Amino acid sequence: MQFVATGTSMHVADVMEEWFRAGTCDGYSLVAPILPQTIDAFVAGVVPILQERGLFRTAYEGRTITSHFGLSSLDPRVPAAVA
Repeated sequence: MQFVATGTSMHVADVMEEWFRAGTCDGYSLVAPILPQTIDAFVAGVVPILQERGLFRTAYEGRTITSHFGLSSLDPRVPAAVA
């Protein structure tokens, strides 16, 4: 199922918050019909609103992708990439 939120930055942030707080989703996929303008507008308009509401991080705590996702390390069952 696909839901779409369009409109002002405030409206999009409101919809994203509503879905998140209702337990309807645990993440989002952004579709940008016009690159890079659409992503730039989202980052400049929606992200600050979500940050003010405590729904989007303001900084990363670690230096690796695993730490960004709150993981201590990669799953030991997954082989390390060969350099």
